Amino acid sequence: MFELQRTIKKAVSIKGTGLHTGTECTMTFKPAPENYGIRFIRVDLGGAPEIPAVAEYVVDVSRGTTLGIGDAKVYTVEHVLAAVSGLQIDNLIIELDGIEPPIEDGSAKPYVEKLLEAGITTQKEPKDYLIIDETIMYHNEEEQVDIVALPLDGYRLTVMVDYRNPALGSQHTGLFDLEKEFVTEFAPARTFCFLSEVDSLLEAGLIKGGNLDNAVVIVDHDLSEEELKNLTEKLGIGEDVKIGQNGFLNEKSLRFKNEPVRHKLLDLIGDLALIGVPIKAQILAARPGHKANVEFAKKIRKLYQQKKLVKKYQHIKKEGMVFDVNAIMKILPHRYPFLLVDKIIHLEMDKKVVGIKSVTINEPFFQGHFPGQPIMPGVLIIEAMAQTGGLLMLNSYIDPSEKLVYFMGINKAKFRKPVVPGDQLVLEAELINRKRKVVVMKAQAFVDNNLVAEAELTAAIVDRENKKEEQ
Repeated sequence: MFELQRTIKKAVSIKGTGLHTGTECTMTFKPAPENYGIRFIRVDLGGAPEIPAVAEYVVDVSRGTTLGIGDAKVYTVEHVLAAVSGLQIDNLIIELDGIEPPIEDGSAKPYVEKLLEAGITTQKEPKDYLIIDETIMYHNEEEQVDIVALPLDGYRLTVMVDYRNPALGSQHTGLFDLEKEFVTEFAPARTFCFLSEVDSLLEAGLIKGGNLDNAVVIVDHDLSEEELKNLTEKLGIGEDVKIGQNGFLNEKSLRFKNEPVRHKLLDLIGDLALIGVPIKAQILAARPGHKANVEFAKKIRKLYQQKKLVKKYQHIKKEGMVFDVNAIMKILPHRYPFLLVDKIIHLEMDKKVVGIKSVTINEPFFQGHFPGQPIMPGVLIIEAMAQTGGLLMLNSYIDPSEKLVYFMGINKAKFRKPVVPGDQLVLEAELINRKRKVVVMKAQAFVDNNLVAEAELTAAIVDRENKKEEQ
């Protein structure tokens, strides 16, 4: 795998019809500076809005992956992103004068050829690889989908599908060397659908640009001549259509014996590009689809954002610790005697955080609460839980040091056991709900695995006053 970032040498364009919208579009690939990433730009809309190719901008996964910001959308981006990711391009401007890239032949090959025509050049900045160092799993019981990422110093993908169809049956494939295999073995794999799906796809307003030149149609049931004629009219196909003897409409020949599963792997590469950075991992996927791919990409992207955040504030890696007190003070505004969390030992972005507060007799509040029988005030236990929760919320922002967390409400507060000098508080905060800048968290405090306090906290995230003054 390449160690330096890459872009293309010159602009190149490709023009054609979108698969699902049936609209005409010219798509232009342009060189981009280092650390720019991959961005789609709708040049046909006022202000030419940019949509970064990252998972949080996915707005739909109906038979394809759609990105959007506000009213600006780009449909069916997965084949384009597969081409970009397969060629290990890090920075690229993708301009479109329409809502959907040209489908061409239904594979990533036409995009790959255009990008190679433009030429690929190495940049000076190193690639920002996300190294998977622990097993990450996704499971959807209802659809029987499993995707797993395993640690590996490289990038490999293995995909298995079972279509329960005589024409296909069970298929599997694997990509083990992106540089050697992608262009010839996977980029040419075309999109496909089953004959039984065509009517429902048309009724859903999809495949308006679909035809037998940009998709392989798999015959999974018999059709009468009349039904076949009606289907041909619905698709707007001017040619005669026949039920093939080989299991494919018009007896289309496959480019590979297992072309459908290779296309599934191609889609997976494109959807995983939405992580936003190249990864080093082995990916194993059973029965993947766009919905599962994007959910998995979101999960890994959160891990990337978390690692980036930790690296920004925790300069020295310490075993069993996410943030030490020095890192915490870079994020939270609290100082002695009101900083009530010593370290963070667990963090799942936008989900859960666990902090530690060691309680000693040197705490200033013990002088008056209570003389001769020191007990930590319950309100300060809640404050300690809230400060821990504040770290969970602020990690959603590019610069948490510019934000403050204000209490809005404390509900269901209960204090079950006293906390005294020598105790170590384990503080847990879990995100329950979030609406814009208002969050609700469930917070608990434990001593020796015993629950000592709990509450439901509502807070608002606001700008610091000094930031407003600077603006």
